[in-house]
Amino acid sequence: MSTIAAISTPNMAGGIAVIRISGERAIEISGKVFRPYGKRVEEMAGYTCAYGVAYDEGERIDDCILTVYRAPHSYTGEDTVEISCHGGIYVSKKILRAILNSGAEIAEGGEFTKRAYLNGKIDLTQAESVMDIIMARGEQELRMAERLREGAIYKRARAISDRLLKLLSSFSAWADYPDEDIPEVEPANVCSELEGISADLRELIEGYDNGRIMREGISTVIVGKPNVGKSTLFNCLSGCERSIVTEIAGTTRDIVEETVKLGEIVLRLSDTAGIHETEDIVEGKGVEIAERAIERAELVIVVFDGSCPPTADDIEIAERTRGKRTVAVINKTDAGTVSEFKEIEEKFIHRVYISAKEGEGAKELEREIEGIFGIDAENFSGVTAANERQKRCIDSALESIGSAIIAVRSGEMLDAVNVLIEEAEQYILELTGERVTDAVVNEVFSRFCVGK
Repeated sequence: MSTIAAISTPNMAGGIAVIRISGERAIEISGKVFRPYGKRVEEMAGYTCAYGVAYDEGERIDDCILTVYRAPHSYTGEDTVEISCHGGIYVSKKILRAILNSGAEIAEGGEFTKRAYLNGKIDLTQAESVMDIIMARGEQELRMAERLREGAIYKRARAISDRLLKLLSSFSAWADYPDEDIPEVEPANVCSELEGISADLRELIEGYDNGRIMREGISTVIVGKPNVGKSTLFNCLSGCERSIVTEIAGTTRDIVEETVKLGEIVLRLSDTAGIHETEDIVEGKGVEIAERAIERAELVIVVFDGSCPPTADDIEIAERTRGKRTVAVINKTDAGTVSEFKEIEEKFIHRVYISAKEGEGAKELEREIEGIFGIDAENFSGVTAANERQKRCIDSALESIGSAIIAVRSGEMLDAVNVLIEEAEQYILELTGERVTDAVVNEVFSRFCVGK
């Protein structure tokens, strides 16, 4: 493979920038660009650093520190060099250009991690966890990603694969010696083992939905009649003035969107037009958009004005959100809450009284949302599939094993059962990346940034 190079730090001014080089010629090429105050780069041992100067065809660029990682003891498994320079955009790009002019090729997105996978340094689930670590927005997300980076999914999948292979070897022995008594191929024993494997696989996807919520956030829409404080609540949760707030009803006419963090929960938040009967054509379009947003949302926050009695519009909105995951927010407690909200309260399991204007009640809202989705620290103490690719592999393996159990109980020939178990084994190997198409590998690394 060619020797690749890229800037691994963000493309912005900062204290330090890091240029990474990996491949057979990494040390040779870096030696053309970097002159250490001491031994030559080619003479440096792995895990050692040197201070020196980066040059471009004899022109001094910057004082730098160079670190050498000798194969196979590097992130990629290849000879790797990292040059740390001052964090200016121009200076780092100038050093990278000198490296490319010396024989390296620009790295593609995720190519360093891809080489780590191809060189057997990590499995595919560990490679996927790298971007999860980079994108983590909270403690729980980071813990989940770190467990996968340490090989948690791979170890579980490997144990399941070993059990499947043991079954397959028993079937092979039975095929070679059909007259021998082999307890492992007795129908009751086969079913028992397959059911145990099935239970282990189900454990790997039981927490998937909550894990997805932690990573991707909850698609959330704020609805209510005009002037109940939807935009004030939106701005309160966003931490900035994203929606226009006035005393005039109907100010919001389109959807305003923002991603906000509420404790450990990420909400993909949408503020909508007030839902009510209107003859204004533009405002009417906003109401239609709001109604469609309710259908798509995973969570609906229904806002009511707690300073005045509920109206027919309030009751109608409550009815429209029936069947959705909802939380009723009785707003404007700072203005005094009236007592006629029993009818509204009876329509919602989850409800909270807040003052969005004063920024009060966010913690209570967080607890209600956690209750709706069953989110707490214990949900993330185990190992679960981290993305749709992993879940798809596990689901497919479960389907094959389920079919194998049915085949055994129906008295099918062991040859047919054998084929189904082999299918399950293939899906497990696809999960870990031990047997996977180039298209799948390319898809995994397509979401990586350059330099990682």
